[in-house]
Amino acid sequence: MTGHSETDRHARMMQALHAFGRSQRKGDPATPPIVSSVKFNLPGDPEAPFVYGRYGTPTLEATEAALGALEGAPVIGFPSGMAAVTAALFSSVKSGDRLLLPSDGYFAVRALIAEFLEILGVKADYVPTPALSTHSLGGYSLVWVETPSNPGLDICDLQRLASRTKLAGIPLIADNTTATPFLQPVLDLGADISICSDTKAVSGHGDALFGHVASRNEGFMARVRAWRKMSGSTPGPWESFLVQRGLQTLDVRLQRMCTNAKAVAELASNHAKIRNVRYPGLETDPCNALAAQQMSDFGFLVGLTFSDAATAEQFIEHTASIYPSTSFGAVHTSGERRARWGDAVPEGYVRLSVGCEPTSHLLRSLKDSLDAL
Repeated sequence: MTGHSETDRHARMMQALHAFGRSQRKGDPATPPIVSSVKFNLPGDPEAPFVYGRYGTPTLEATEAALGALEGAPVIGFPSGMAAVTAALFSSVKSGDRLLLPSDGYFAVRALIAEFLEILGVKADYVPTPALSTHSLGGYSLVWVETPSNPGLDICDLQRLASRTKLAGIPLIADNTTATPFLQPVLDLGADISICSDTKAVSGHGDALFGHVASRNEGFMARVRAWRKMSGSTPGPWESFLVQRGLQTLDVRLQRMCTNAKAVAELASNHAKIRNVRYPGLETDPCNALAAQQMSDFGFLVGLTFSDAATAEQFIEHTASIYPSTSFGAVHTSGERRARWGDAVPEGYVRLSVGCEPTSHLLRSLKDSLDAL
């Protein structure tokens, strides 16, 4: 796999792990303090590292530094993934712009555009994720991609798309939530802007809402920072601390999660009760070769299609190792039937977020449940 080399990936993780420690003095705490103050000592000239909690805090700054090391670019944090999405879009578009986006990506992005941007004169066209890399770019002001797509797990050729958007002079924003910056370096692959919901695998424990925007474009990042300052979309210190703490184990968690996900996908692909399996790590998956080119591992999400909604719900309900919930990326395996939200997937499609459970016990639990259907 060639997403980025193991050496580069681990070098960035080393920087992320030690980003806080490099700035310390003798006697300083080993972990970033949770600074809850919204006021800072500010006599005379108001220029200072910290001015007011809405502008940022020491805890948030430490988290942004760690995430920036992972991205290989400056990072601005937000109180949720959708807050990061909103900041990126509202900092990039104007009335009269036309956007190109995936029709099978996260539904809330399409809802945001339909409910708020379209009434401001912004138009959007949608095509399936695999078609983005070859779709005509004429007339567009911005291209948005999510790969692997959520929930269908299709892949877009990022390098091919990025080369075309650069020739056209169009910014490319990549939602990297399902892969994480550790498994897929979207900025290195040519995207101009990286978006990630750190609520998911980056924080990894299902206890913190957080998102970030990353880019090497200084002008764009200045606009995003201004958006956060004016909109008040600033993460709290506790959430910032939890994300920074969760990031410390991202590497080891993803190793187990990806190993488990591939084992689950192989089990499911050979079971009679499942009609279809989507996992980029299966050689039979239509996106396998492309995923191997741009990801360093195939991720922790598996798509399972059952015969109908009732069977899918029965599988989720009766499997002790599956926590029935929305969202994904935590240490425990969770699952949900995505058609209940209106996603364009079969009624029996289950998005399984595979966790860190012992592999053999997880497989036994899933097999017992499948056999009982």
